Amino acid sequence: MTDTGETTTITVHGTVAAGFEGVREEFAAVLAADHTEPGSQLAVYHRDRLVVDLWAGEGITGDSLPSVYSSTKGAAHLVVALLIQDGVIDPDRTVASYWPEFAAEGKGELTVRELISHRAGLIWADGGFTIDELADDRVIAARLAGQRPYWTPGTESGYHALVIGALTGEVVRRTTGRSIQEIFEERVRAPYGLDFHLGLPEALEHRHVGVRPGVATPEQAAEAAANPIDPDGLMALAFGYAADPPLDLVALGNSRAVRALGPASVGGVGSARGLAGMYAAAVSGLAGRPALLTPGTVAEVGRVRWRGTDVVTAAIDPFALGFEAQQQVYPALGDGAFGHSGAAGSQAYADPVSGVAYGYTRRRFALPGGAAPENERLSAAVSSAVSKI
Repeated sequence: MTDTGETTTITVHGTVAAGFEGVREEFAAVLAADHTEPGSQLAVYHRDRLVVDLWAGEGITGDSLPSVYSSTKGAAHLVVALLIQDGVIDPDRTVASYWPEFAAEGKGELTVRELISHRAGLIWADGGFTIDELADDRVIAARLAGQRPYWTPGTESGYHALVIGALTGEVVRRTTGRSIQEIFEERVRAPYGLDFHLGLPEALEHRHVGVRPGVATPEQAAEAAANPIDPDGLMALAFGYAADPPLDLVALGNSRAVRALGPASVGGVGSARGLAGMYAAAVSGLAGRPALLTPGTVAEVGRVRWRGTDVVTAAIDPFALGFEAQQQVYPALGDGAFGHSGAAGSQAYADPVSGVAYGYTRRRFALPGGAAPENERLSAAVSSAVSKI
């Protein structure tokens, strides 16, 4: 689809706390300038207080549950962080010491820390995956255990877009006998009352809002035509573009099987409140309950583990312990801010220095992918408001 440039009228719903009026104004401004009708939610906690709760767009309410794609990885790796904190998983042990089959094809020396930092070289499997297979982390893990890596494990970092949750999830399963999804539900979602699900119950299916395809501006369309993705490159592999037929990411988010099973790479479904609430629960505590992570663990998960060019995306994308380090993208954030973006444009993070927990969703794909560009303006507006408190 192509953006026609026609103006759009935006009605913003929801509330902001005193001092955060500028965030509402910025939310309205960025959506009015976006002619694609993105259908967005924005929620922000400061410490344990909800200070921004906004939404706009056709069919969107504050309770809508969009598919958040790779923002799911933040939930998956919060579970891993809890297990490291508990002493159940040692990040410096080899993956194969927990999961012996993983040692095949020269992967025996890769550590959990390297795995979770996207350094395994297991971005895809020979023969590819169907959407139904991508819905099931156990299927993905079984296929990848014997897979020959696409680079020498531990030597490079490359985004494992559709499979990292299954890989780390199998380590979790081998150490606890339970899935990431089960532990997330028991220790994170249910006790903190979060509207963010790794496995959407049928009873909540009516609140899901279907994913809509991206709408390219003329400039974006020209850029894509001039610089097509190399069909033989690592990016085409990692995102399923090289599959036959190519993976349809919109159909992935709109698959009931994916939503029902909640694969830990891309299958999460939740509101902006749910995303922001998860990071508030992790760092500050929420709903009268203490923070999930100790200060030491917060520092550990926010510490950058890899700096350099990602061999899949060709971006400079520093990874912390399973999370994307956020300060490079949003300079107003403190050192150690961590979170994860999602393909349709979602973004969620915690800034332990300021006490901000941020969640943003949209139902229409933002182009060219990853966190929607409006997050830069929205995050800056939030940081500005917090700095004046």
